[in-house]
Amino acid sequence: MAPADAPPRREPFGALPDGTPVARWTLARGGTRLGVLDLGGIVQTLEVPDRQGRVANVSLGFATAEPYMTDSPYFGALIGRFGNRIAQGRFTLDGTTHQVPVNEAPHSLHGGETGFDKRLWDVTPNGPAGLALRLTSPAGEMGFPGTLSVTVAYTLEENGAFRIDYLATTDAPTVVNLTNHTYVNLGGEGSGPVAGHRLALAASRYLPVDATLIPTGELADVRGTPFDFRAAKPIGQDLRAGHPQLLAAQGYDHCMVLDKGPTETPGHAATLHDPGSGRVMTVSTTEPGVQLYSGNFLTGSLAGPSGRAYRQGDAVCLETQHFPDAPNRPAFPSTVLRPGETFRSTTVHGFTAR
Repeated sequence: MAPADAPPRREPFGALPDGTPVARWTLARGGTRLGVLDLGGIVQTLEVPDRQGRVANVSLGFATAEPYMTDSPYFGALIGRFGNRIAQGRFTLDGTTHQVPVNEAPHSLHGGETGFDKRLWDVTPNGPAGLALRLTSPAGEMGFPGTLSVTVAYTLEENGAFRIDYLATTDAPTVVNLTNHTYVNLGGEGSGPVAGHRLALAASRYLPVDATLIPTGELADVRGTPFDFRAAKPIGQDLRAGHPQLLAAQGYDHCMVLDKGPTETPGHAATLHDPGSGRVMTVSTTEPGVQLYSGNFLTGSLAGPSGRAYRQGDAVCLETQHFPDAPNRPAFPSTVLRPGETFRSTTVHGFTAR
């Protein structure tokens, strides 16, 4: 039975290893129920009904707070300052070279070892079914220039869609690439592989990567490759095709270049369908890319609230964002933010069943 509408409610969710308390907010609207931590803005649960009205949590995560600090592969987290990879953790902006942490050698990943996913956000109710999450990242944090002020709004719309609005300003030139890293299994977290989920992407090109998963700079045609999701197909259909790009990443871990490009309002990006449960998730975004990640590095060493282990391929991430390593690639859409400008980005996840 679909969750009844409920306004935001706050409750304790344990503590971090140093004793700092963590809170969990829950809200429900239009058949969707969302659980969010003030730690990392983490989507701890995302519950939606199947074709028979049975509700399941479709987001991978943990039942307690501590593993999010010690073991998490970014489950459900807000990612910043820079989502995805920066080559060698180094970029030059206005003639000054900046070094940020190399936390996935030899590169920087998702803002460094203490990115936005490890920070406590200030969370307040925002409307009948929304939360406003605020964070200030001081100049020099993780090596990034400028004091960055960030507000992220999580909203459940009347139809149960989950909307994320990002806003950021800076007092000095910097680079910004914000996203959310929710791992999705429409059969329910802990229910096994998502290889049978059917995925369609509005992307005719993708970014090939080198052996260390940094884009080569080419925008390659998906035609005739395992990266062609223009027509819906099972995620697992081509995973064992032996394509050099799949071998390099141990699966899909590539930025798909959306045909629509960057837009002022959210445009269609993806549709994900689980034939077993009937659940369907659509993704619309203002961003120019979607990082398609097939859960390659889930090893079976982590278990979710279901108590079941997460193994390779047990979820898919569709991370809406600008392109990886954009600060070092002038031909890519710019991720530079300057004083007086406002970074804005919106992504909407819609849910139905058939």
